[in-house]
Amino acid sequence: MFKKFDDKENVSGVNNAKSSVLRGVRASVLEQFPYIADYMDQILPKKDALKLVKCHEHIEILANSSGEPVFFKQRDGPYFPTLKLLHKFPFILPHMQVDKGAIRFVLSGANIMCPGLTSPGARMTKVDDNQIVFLAPCGWISSTG
Repeated sequence: MFKKFDDKENVSGVNNAKSSVLRGVRASVLEQFPYIADYMDQILPKKDALKLVKCHEHIEILANSSGEPVFFKQRDGPYFPTLKLLHKFPFILPHMQVDKGAIRFVLSGANIMCPGLTSPGARMTKVDDNQIVFLAPCGWISSTG
């Protein structure tokens, strides 16, 4: 269903960011995700090297000094946290929870529709338009906090 990411085929270049670029990235990420201010030094340390991975389709991946991807964006769009980062810091994004019946369809790539978020077992969080949210299956939010 999904094509495996192949760095030889998809990556066009990797650069270590200058300290001024790192400051700008940190400021942009903090503006977009204010809840991670206390954890920013764990995610993107000030003194560590930040790797900018340029991919095809104008995608840029931010990787920490150990090479672990933490954020990505397309063109000049917003930053998106990687799933690995979301598992470490699930409070970065507002949560939405779909009901049990919607899980199968969401995993198959379906769009999220109102009945999957308003039926019993689902939960919605009030968010602004075009806000990035974390979508969790039924029972996940209550079991993780």
